[in-house]
Amino acid sequence: MAAVNDQQDIKREKILEASHQRFLHYGYSKTTMNEIAGDLSMSKALLYYYFPDKSQLYIAVMRKLATDYLKTLESRLNTFTNLKEAFTYQVNTHHEFIVNNYNFFDFFRLNEQNLPETIWQIVGEVHSAELSLLSNAIKTEVERGAIKPVENPDEVVDVLMDALHGIRVGAISQKKTNFPRKEHLEEIHTKKLLLLDIFIKGLMY
Repeated sequence: MAAVNDQQDIKREKILEASHQRFLHYGYSKTTMNEIAGDLSMSKALLYYYFPDKSQLYIAVMRKLATDYLKTLESRLNTFTNLKEAFTYQVNTHHEFIVNNYNFFDFFRLNEQNLPETIWQIVGEVHSAELSLLSNAIKTEVERGAIKPVENPDEVVDVLMDALHGIRVGAISQKKTNFPRKEHLEEIHTKKLLLLDIFIKGLMY
């Protein structure tokens, strides 16, 4: 039984990887279950055995991406030499994640007013991990005496993350959607780093 389960897990991982590549290159809307099955030389019926429909397959891929992203963040917990390094690492890692998976997120652009609750749960888990990473960095710097005491680091980081998330470019077209266009990502990234610099300086003695 264990061997069967192992084989099923391996097959499921292969499905997720192939699906990620399809979503990444063609986007959600232009990817079909038939194409994914073809990429895997698998029958469509077998693919549906693992994932009942394309939206559930997409969510499973997103959860895998989020898990990998969280592992990247957790691997650096308590390893930063100063506050700026910790915050810059988070912003840069998040930026690279979005850039590298941009086409994958066309599902967000198409459904941003009606995203499934499961998607929001995954987003919430990522947000909590980012908050924990940065809050921990503040606490560490306070203990070192490198920055001013902060009574409520979790709340401070939460406000900062809201501000970072809210950064947009000035183009009118950008105000019509929550998900940025690819050509605006670098400008948004630069603005986030500037906001971080202002924020960190405000915590210094």
